Amino acid sequence: MDLLFLSKRIYLGTEENFINGGIIVSEDGIIRKVMRTPQEVNSYLYNTESQAVFDFENMVLMPGLIDVNVHINEPGRKDWEGFLNATKAAAAGGFTTIIDRPTNAVPPTTTLAGLRAKTSTARGKIFIDVGFWGGLIPDNLQELSSLLSAGVMGLQCSLSHTAEPVNKEFPAITTEQLHDILCKLDDNVVIAVHAESALQQPVAANENEPKRYESFLRTRPSQMEINAVQAITELALKHKKKHFHLLNLSSNEVLSLIKDCKDKGAQLTAETCPHYLSLAAEDIEDCRTEFKTQPPIRSKMNQPALWEAIRTGCLDLIASDHSPATAGPKCLTYGRTRGNFLNAWPGISSLQLGLSIIWTHCQRYGLGMQHIYKSMCENPALLCGLERFKGKIAEGYDADFCIWNPDEEFQVSPDMLQSSIKSTPYTNQRLRGVVHATVVRGLHVYQQYESFGQPLGKILLRKTSQKVVKFVRM
Repeated sequence: MDLLFLSKRIYLGTEENFINGGIIVSEDGIIRKVMRTPQEVNSYLYNTESQAVFDFENMVLMPGLIDVNVHINEPGRKDWEGFLNATKAAAAGGFTTIIDRPTNAVPPTTTLAGLRAKTSTARGKIFIDVGFWGGLIPDNLQELSSLLSAGVMGLQCSLSHTAEPVNKEFPAITTEQLHDILCKLDDNVVIAVHAESALQQPVAANENEPKRYESFLRTRPSQMEINAVQAITELALKHKKKHFHLLNLSSNEVLSLIKDCKDKGAQLTAETCPHYLSLAAEDIEDCRTEFKTQPPIRSKMNQPALWEAIRTGCLDLIASDHSPATAGPKCLTYGRTRGNFLNAWPGISSLQLGLSIIWTHCQRYGLGMQHIYKSMCENPALLCGLERFKGKIAEGYDADFCIWNPDEEFQVSPDMLQSSIKSTPYTNQRLRGVVHATVVRGLHVYQQYESFGQPLGKILLRKTSQKVVKFVRM
């Protein structure tokens, strides 16, 4: 029996306005037809028997969101956050697909064995669909072909050291090493890069005031991102058949480099994160290590240019870089170590809140629903080679929907978060935009005020005759 999803505000993304209509979904979760008028819906219902109907009335029904930058710490660090809670949090935020970073698990996803450990651990625990990045580190060249053939979305590396203990498991790579490896990879492979490079003369931390945010911020100036993005854009212009993706950019000073590289024909995409668009360094109080991340949250003056870059398409995606950790590594336990920004794990927990954060702030910068669709649905699907069945409401696509009320407000509290880590910089903030339901392949995986059902998400592996699909610039 087919399913029928109704709303007076269906947002396809391909048209400027909402449509008042319905979506017919097959039993196996594929969109059969999009009906664009109430008359078409009424005619269909009149001529069809035993139709299962879900009427969301005035709620916005849009494609399910896709987050390409999520740290799931299982296997190995399940206490930080495993697949069960991470995918619950994603579903509660309207996300129907997330892509796991390779860095924080033990083992990391730098070998075929590591990928198999990830997928076997995830099966039976995920409420939404999950794909995986493969890791690119200095000594795993022999593993890369196997990882790509096995279906990772691309290869992810870092140009700067990760915090301990992860750095031992996922060491940084140099641009020289990366260049040598690129020469040995097939064309069109996606290389995702954490773009910070160490300075020749590092800025010393203020060891006398470790509980002040500025003591940490000064150690990671914008120049680290500028140096890294400069190096990657040079590689992208040398290797134009490789697709480079810049992860979690914080500094508006790199935007001109990105635009110039794109204009010269390189396959380059870039993302920023909700925290860089909504939080400001000058507002961070002493000891609030929930705000620590890398690259760091910068000043308010940094934000307008980032929003403008999303509006123009210079920045292609918005992704969470969700990286929760327990109270000990985050220096949130009571005692002498509490609030030490220099020692705390750099990661922000915000996966469930991404849509609401962006919607709360975007309109003051001239952005609207179409920019959320582009940066959080369509372009993430393109990046990961999922654009033939994810990221759109169209015939033949998975029936992945985010149903939400953009006019409703709520206050963030720890008890509402599905993540296993409740500490977030957004606690007590008032946000706009409430997710009421999330549908994955026709199945209601999340409904507000109701308990979760069974974890019926699927493992997504990149299936192409080539290793990846070329990103189509918009």
